[in-house]
Amino acid sequence: MPAPAPTLLAVPNISEGRDHSLISRLADAFQTAGVALLDLHSDPDHNRTVYTLAGGPGRLTRALVAGATEAIARIDVGTHEGAHPRVGALDVAPIVHLATADRGAACAAALTLADRLGSELGVPVFLYGALTQDARSRADIRRGGSDALALRIQTGTTSPDFGPPTPHPTAGATMVAARPPLIAFNVELSPPADLTTARRIAALIRQGGDEGLTGVRAIAISLTTRNGAPQVSTNVEDHETTPLAAVVEAISRHAEPARAELVGLAPEKAFDGFPADLELANRRTIEGALGWRQNTSPTTSPATD
Repeated sequence: MPAPAPTLLAVPNISEGRDHSLISRLADAFQTAGVALLDLHSDPDHNRTVYTLAGGPGRLTRALVAGATEAIARIDVGTHEGAHPRVGALDVAPIVHLATADRGAACAAALTLADRLGSELGVPVFLYGALTQDARSRADIRRGGSDALALRIQTGTTSPDFGPPTPHPTAGATMVAARPPLIAFNVELSPPADLTTARRIAALIRQGGDEGLTGVRAIAISLTTRNGAPQVSTNVEDHETTPLAAVVEAISRHAEPARAELVGLAPEKAFDGFPADLELANRRTIEGALGWRQNTSPTTSPATD
């Protein structure tokens, strides 16, 4: 008997967080290959939606191509407005391995996905992280936004790994990787903190900053849906070295956190020591979501901020 296919996750990020009809249509498209939709998180300030899918490598690839087809047909990144950096309609589509033994399957699925997005949908694809020789990051590719990326492609200073040598006229480009779980974690600051405060904190705590936390990327945004409240928006790439409690502690040295939110799912271990008195919206774990899927129908919880 052949060994069962490993369960992998995919976390496509779409540059649309306001049009609920389109967000729902894309959710349906991502499930056409029979994968499980474990989580859906939309944010109108970031103008971005994050879907978390689970399934075998082949099904995940087919599901991502189906969802990408809808996103490319309906989103024009050239007219997109939102606080989150982006270069494409399907901005990023990582394949996530939950066990080291499944890393090879994740890499193979990611490369297959990149090839199909480029050859079938005409979108240039940039690999990042472990799939690149220089460990190129998402920030490296997004630097300056979609227009700056297009200029770098035009001048020959960079080129996509798959697909056409020019950006798609409306869908831009897509980034693909194979990686372990990453945690998108945002902290809103209490008054009198403002956007300047949030920017200073983000610069201090991101990896490479004066108080840099290992594996943490951070930016600052103003939440128009919360009367301009400042937010430190982070990606935690190494939750074992830097649990979410450490991010909260670092921010608290400079401003009082008002509330926090999780975007997507996180490993249970990431919550070790998390302060009980800080409100945390959308707290859901990978382990719990996969368990719910095995025992009952999955819970999909669209969230706006």
